[in-house]
Amino acid sequence: MKKTTDDIIFDTAKVFMLVFLIIVTLYPFLNILAISFNDAMDSIRGGVNIWPRKFSLMNYEKIFSNPNIGHAAIISVLRTVIAVITQVFCTAMVAYTISRKEFVLRKFITLLYVITMYIDGGLIPTYFLMRSLHLVNSFHIYWVPGLVAAFNLLVIRTYINGLSESFIESAKLEGASDFTIFLKVIMPLCLPVLATVALFVAVWQWNFWFDTFIYNSSNIKLSTLQYELMKKIQSANAAVSGSSASSAFAEAGGMSGSRVTPTSLRAAMTVVVSLPIIAVYPFLQKYFVTGLAIGGVKG
Repeated sequence: MKKTTDDIIFDTAKVFMLVFLIIVTLYPFLNILAISFNDAMDSIRGGVNIWPRKFSLMNYEKIFSNPNIGHAAIISVLRTVIAVITQVFCTAMVAYTISRKEFVLRKFITLLYVITMYIDGGLIPTYFLMRSLHLVNSFHIYWVPGLVAAFNLLVIRTYINGLSESFIESAKLEGASDFTIFLKVIMPLCLPVLATVALFVAVWQWNFWFDTFIYNSSNIKLSTLQYELMKKIQSANAAVSGSSASSAFAEAGGMSGSRVTPTSLRAAMTVVVSLPIIAVYPFLQKYFVTGLAIGGVKG
């Protein structure tokens, strides 16, 4: 069919809009990437866009010179993997329970979880609670407190409510128990929304450092990658604020001639912590939009 003038104008405007959105989305990351690979002292001049003006690996050498960085990265990977497995499974199990109409307390329990989204106990009471549960200075602080997150719970429950009841009824006629139905019927059918929640949990766990600071800062063996990098940024900031401009960046670099700045370290740190999530995202992308859309609309 021949396109009209209005169709051509609309298609052209649509293409320009999509190109504009791509540029706006990609430019900040490409700019950070360029700064991370650019000489720190040269970056102070400004004008670095999407390509390093003076290529240097000094920022990454400074980050990975920390002897604890390897062990911290392992802890970050472990906390992310364990949290994704346990939190997705436990949240899905509770979501299935409160989705059943025959469960008389489903509305009450749902209300309790919704309240937690708006009311928080505060940092100090939470710390005392974690200490009384013997989770302070423990790896378990990374995954136990968030076993069931209210938002993820509601997303999965809404998705389950959108499934046909005939699947569950057929399984019950075959003599399957509720747990068997959950494992062999509900879990496979909920794969899109479970992948979406898994991505939420993975991003949160990988990027979060505040729990390490509050609960495990005194134990270097439980330090995470993000916490170590945060300390590196703080040391660079302290060197800049406490020294003259000429000597501050050398102090931040940790040795004479090895000059970095807080901005260059921050850029390199952003790249380091983003790459694992970027590598995982393509494998979950096909489930992400479907799971989030259906889980957020059906009810």
